[in-house]
Parts: sequence; structure tokens; C-alpha cells
Amino acid sequence: MADKYGAPAVNGVHKSVVESSVATNSEDLRRKKRIKYLTYGVAFVVFQTIVIVILSLTIMKVKGPKFRVRSATVENLNVGSSNSPSFSGRFNYQFGVKNINFGQYKYDSATVTFAYRGTNVGEAIVSKSKANMLSNKKINLSTELSLPSTTSSEWSSDLSSGVLPLTATSSSLNGKVTLMFILKKKKSTQMNCTMHLVLATQSIQNIKCK
Repeated sequence: MADKYGAPAVNGVHKSVVESSVATNSEDLRRKKRIKYLTYGVAFVVFQTIVIVILSLTIMKVKGPKFRVRSATVENLNVGSSNSPSFSGRFNYQFGVKNINFGQYKYDSATVTFAYRGTNVGEAIVSKSKANMLSNKKINLSTELSLPSTTSSEWSSDLSSGVLPLTATSSSLNGKVTLMFILKKKKSTQMNCTMHLVLATQSIQNIKCK
């Protein structure tokens, strides 16, 4: 039974305030959840962007391989005189195809040409093969190098010094780098090396490659 101060009305107002407060708290919770999910979403997108940038600058960046002479030995070397400018012998070379990519490099065959002061003295054929990722493919080859004669005016001075300068250049070594087993990018390289044939020790020294 209501008294003259309207107690039932007060109870009704109190109930309305409580319901309003509950609704406000519920809306605040929903808003906080939306902000939290949005924060997570933005953080995930930023993380993905950073990962993609890192991959594009490191793993996914394809660089050309290096094709070089690693070492060489000489057998049965015969050298002429100042009046008979010539030499011949068997040369055992180790070439290297250095693949610095995060993917396998498959290459086609190429020809390596050896020369003494611009005169060709022999060739070697590098067969098609592959170099695994982050590895140095070693290729062992033997070839006969021969200089029947030369018109170089420097033969006598080279013979006197006991050192014959040789060069090793190649045709283009063409191939493809495979990334993630599906992405393929073409890359090619060439050999451009110089070396000294030391007559006293019948050895190849001072190998330098660009």
C-alpha cells in the first residue's frame, strides 16, 4: 500500500536508473571489444606488411650467381723458346658457380675460352646442371691448352720473367632461380678471370676474377 510520499514511485525510478546503468555498461563493453578487435586487426596487417617487406628485401630478392675459376693444376707442360713461341699442356681446372639466393639455380651449358694475350689456346664445356641455394657448385674439368705460335711481341719478356698471363672467359651462363618451388626468375652470368702460368713450378697462381 502506497504512502503519501509516493514510495512506489521511488522504487520505479530506482529500477529505471539501474536498467539504464546496465545498458550503458553493456554498450561500453561492446565498444571496448570493437576497439580491441580493431587494434588486433591493425597489428596483424602491420605485421604482415613488415614480413612482406623483409621477404622482398632478403629471401625473395634474386641476385645473379658468380661463375669463377677456383683453382687449377698443370700436367705435361711443354714450353718453346724465344725463337719458337709456343706451349702446350694439360690443365685441370675447378670452376665454381656460387649461388647466393634462397632458391635453387638451374643453368644451361656454357663454353669457357682460355687465351694468352688475346690468342685462344683452348676451350672447356661446362654442362648444364644446378647449384643449390646458398651453395657453391664445384665443377672439375680437364682440357688441353696449346699455343702453336704467337705474334705477340711480349712473348720473349714473358718467357724471361717465367710467367705467362692467361685469361678465362665464358659465354653467358643462363639459368633460372626457383623460389618457394613456384616462382622462377631468369639470371645469367659470365666468367672473366685472369691467372699466371708460372713456368718454374708448372703451376697456376694469382687467379683473379671479376
